[in-house]
Amino acid sequence: MATFTASTPLFEVMRDPAGHEILARHVPELPANPLLHTLYHYQLGLILGTEESVRNDPAKKAEILAKIEALHPSPVPDRSVRHREPVADYEPASVEHGSARADFATETRKWQRYEIALQGPSHGNPFTDVDLAADFTSSGGTLTVPGFYDGEGTYRIRLLVPAEGEWSFTTSSNAASLDAITGRFTAEPAGPDVRGVVRVADTFHFAYEDGTPYLPVGTTSYAWTHQGEALEEQTLHTLEGGPFNKMRMCVFPKSYLFNENEPEIYPFEGSPEGGFDYNRPNPVYYRHLEKRIGQLDDLGIEADLILFHAYDRWGFSTMNAAADDLYVKYVTARLASHRNIWWSLANEFDLMFEKTIEDWERFAAIVQENDPNKHLLSIHNCREVYDHSRPWITHCSIQRLDIYKTAEMITEWRQEWRKPIVIDECAYEGNIDQGWGNITGEEMTRRFWEGAVRGGYVGHGETYVHPGDILWWAKGGKLRGTSPDRIGFLRRILKKSPEGHLEPLPGHWDAPSAGIKDEYELIYFGFNQPTYRRFVMPPGIRFQIDIIDTWNMTVETLPDTFEGRFRIELPGRQYIAVRLRAAA
Repeated sequence: MATFTASTPLFEVMRDPAGHEILARHVPELPANPLLHTLYHYQLGLILGTEESVRNDPAKKAEILAKIEALHPSPVPDRSVRHREPVADYEPASVEHGSARADFATETRKWQRYEIALQGPSHGNPFTDVDLAADFTSSGGTLTVPGFYDGEGTYRIRLLVPAEGEWSFTTSSNAASLDAITGRFTAEPAGPDVRGVVRVADTFHFAYEDGTPYLPVGTTSYAWTHQGEALEEQTLHTLEGGPFNKMRMCVFPKSYLFNENEPEIYPFEGSPEGGFDYNRPNPVYYRHLEKRIGQLDDLGIEADLILFHAYDRWGFSTMNAAADDLYVKYVTARLASHRNIWWSLANEFDLMFEKTIEDWERFAAIVQENDPNKHLLSIHNCREVYDHSRPWITHCSIQRLDIYKTAEMITEWRQEWRKPIVIDECAYEGNIDQGWGNITGEEMTRRFWEGAVRGGYVGHGETYVHPGDILWWAKGGKLRGTSPDRIGFLRRILKKSPEGHLEPLPGHWDAPSAGIKDEYELIYFGFNQPTYRRFVMPPGIRFQIDIIDTWNMTVETLPDTFEGRFRIELPGRQYIAVRLRAAA
């Protein structure tokens, strides 16, 4: 029996290396099509029968099908890593150890970036030839922090200082001039409103290091940092006035629907025409990325940074394993000192057919080894959910698996994974032709509320057709939808919850609820529209009741208090919530 037939979905053929190679050789325009990922679920025979270069050539179509049907499952690709080791004698023996010029401050603050800048050698390829790190020591112990090359003979070592007090450091390097440089500095208490790195708290939730609850209210704009000064500044202006405190975004540019423009700069030296040198990151590119991440931090927004994705026409998704590892280490060493970084190994990891589970596990280990502050770390799926029980995964970053059930799955996933559930991709508010990008503002808002009262978190995105192909989900710019204001209203409601987050409560078979039993409860009716509701509450506790219209963004507090068995009247509209608060 053939492994592949004309009825096999294109996705299955493309993920097989030999199948991919046959299609790339005989129908090269198909793998290069920016719409490729929208064709994956169609059968191979239908795709070939409608492909421009094949559809009127039955013999060629039959030849391609015969080659693919004759395939046996391809062996696992060779992803063994062949690192280029740092050069042992990078500088002559005559160079004095620690002789490089070093610039660093003698004072800083807790949770502030501290940087050592070194002026060193630049011959050969410093990105691969030079190994550099520093041991930072305080009364709490020692942290080893990797350095990185920033071009033009400049090396940097950065630490997000985790504690106040007296610190010292000593560098180590195979480049003699960069080795054994020492220094000291004092870290004062954190500045006002600086709360530290976001961590997992209470199993299913998040908090800053100072204990302040963090409620992720996220949005997605994958390629916003690749759009040029004017549009990127407009995106920041929109975020400044919006409800979002987390942004999903890519390191690499994106090639996909509505993403066909070229970036102004690239992550590696080289060009699309002449090719890229994956052993030479482009410091200018990363300085720009750092600038934007810092501006997000100024706005109180976490940068959920996606390291890999499949939507690519430059080769960044198909680098060899050694180049992948060099890139992951470089990005981690360079960016881990940003307080607001979250690491996402991939957007839709299972669409990156060249990479194996062993690759993702190795990338996770590289991030953990080179991030002394241990920022949050996740991986995102398309069709197949990753094993979120893996110890390196701090929280579950999930794309919906069912067309309709999204936030409703949080209850099940919490029980299965025992980690925070963040549905970063529940579909997008918009009106494009793809089912993932044309839900209404009402439905987006409903999914946010449904997720919140089930003890999880839901992410936003927006895909409204624009004459200039400026869709928020891809390029940023302006928000045009109706859900962001309502999401902001939900965020304000959640901030008033007694514990700073919501835990699900039992007791209602027909509506999810959350809060603290007999003290605070938020019940959400979603697309149901009751005109009244009966309650049975413990005697002796009187409750103040608020009727919340989640769409019209109003809160009506009933004039009386209630206890025991009682009935309240409701507006008979969809998207209503009821809040019960034990009266003082």
